[in-house]
Amino acid sequence: MSERTGKGGLLRSSAVVSVMTLLSRVLGMVRDMVVAAYFGSSPAADAFFIAFKIPNFLRRLFAEGAFAQAFVPVLSEYRAQRSLAEVKQLVDRTAGYLGLTLTALTALGVVASPYLIMLFAPGFRDEPAKLALAGELLQITFPYLLLISLTAFSGGILNTYGRFAVPSFTPVLLNVCMIGAAIYLTPYFQQPIMALAWGVLIAGFAQLLFQLPFLARIKLLPTPRVHRDEGVRRIMLLMVPALFGVSVSQINLLLDTVLASFLQTGSISWLYYADRLSELPLGAFGIAIGTVILPSLSRLHATDDPKAFSATIDWALRMVLLVGVPAALALAILSEPLIASLFYYGAMTERDVLQSANALEAYSLGVLAFMLIKVLAPAFFARQDLKTPVRIAIICMVANMVFNLILIWPLQHVGLALATSLSSLLNTGLLFWGLYKIGVYRPAPGWWLFALRLLGACAAMIALVWWLNVPSAEWFVWGWQQRVLWLSLLVGGGLLAYAGALLALGLRLRHLRH
Repeated sequence: MSERTGKGGLLRSSAVVSVMTLLSRVLGMVRDMVVAAYFGSSPAADAFFIAFKIPNFLRRLFAEGAFAQAFVPVLSEYRAQRSLAEVKQLVDRTAGYLGLTLTALTALGVVASPYLIMLFAPGFRDEPAKLALAGELLQITFPYLLLISLTAFSGGILNTYGRFAVPSFTPVLLNVCMIGAAIYLTPYFQQPIMALAWGVLIAGFAQLLFQLPFLARIKLLPTPRVHRDEGVRRIMLLMVPALFGVSVSQINLLLDTVLASFLQTGSISWLYYADRLSELPLGAFGIAIGTVILPSLSRLHATDDPKAFSATIDWALRMVLLVGVPAALALAILSEPLIASLFYYGAMTERDVLQSANALEAYSLGVLAFMLIKVLAPAFFARQDLKTPVRIAIICMVANMVFNLILIWPLQHVGLALATSLSSLLNTGLLFWGLYKIGVYRPAPGWWLFALRLLGACAAMIALVWWLNVPSAEWFVWGWQQRVLWLSLLVGGGLLAYAGALLALGLRLRHLRH
């Protein structure tokens, strides 16, 4: 590998993306704190979360999911083997077809908003006021799909050319816009929750416009053209199976929402708050690693370097485990302190905190799996092998629904979260076995020592956190200052214990580069 694409370069790029994404996720937590304080787990909050989830789901499915995984390998191949003029032509023609398709889909979604709500949240039919409100909100939020998909398209180009910081910073703008809308726009609406929907739409414009100057700087600012092109045809063919292969976790979460709409009021909000926390390590690191390695793996496949391809997967797996294992354990152990410290304000009740914390404990079982999927799936997409992930995705979707139907009755919304985790674990295992079976991935030496260091460091972290933590009831009595202070002590102490134990057991920075 060159220095730019070697594991040292990947580590630096991953660090950049992680820092930017962590900033976005922290602001996302602030956003959710504001939303919880203003609206809690009310019917209006449930209606907004459905109206926000539908375009977000489609974004992750089409833009950051299927499209990104189909577009980046083809664009990386063009970059490695063709001239800049040919790359620009591919970008222009892809932008033309993507823009035309998304515009039609957005128009259809706005017109059909009430029916989409009934499709995605059929339980709302028993509450006409909530159903009507969700439909009105979706009419405002649905165009976000068009804007954010074009933003993801722009980000895919920038990532392919090694400009990782700009796309990873862009989500910060969504959180800023929604926080501003909740604080400053709610007084101007008869139904205050409408302000959040307008905040989402404003954010879509802000995110797209932010990236355009950086595309111009690398001479790839798209000029959309609808014209037949071999590269576009390949992207479209790759997209069809990728719709299932890359987005199975999102489909599972959506199925959870459909079933949760039949449960008691608040269930959707409880799952939302828990899911947001469970996604923090995924967004801060799992997605960062996946974002960085996909262009690299695509180039390695295009240049026929299987040893480097396997070594890159091996490095990415170790990096994810290094962050994902302690993160999952911390979310499980500190579920109530985390939910209470972040969301126990305003309209949020003690019962809401406990119900969300139970869901977070169930989601924590799948946190590591969610992160590993972001590493394992790109290995297939980089090789333009989409049949295997599709087959695995279908198996996992069926398994998720079976788990849902088994667990929802005894555990209610917690059963839905647990089913998602179990199906994600199955997905991870099948993806790993698929790569190993065909010889694409072979573990590098040193895994036993790495595992011993990881387990020892996690044990040190857990011991310190258990010792420092206090009974759950105290978190509800404390004011927000004491909650935040004690949570900071728990998280900071746990991080120091984990990092210190890794160092004491012999792990060094050079081990993360090679």
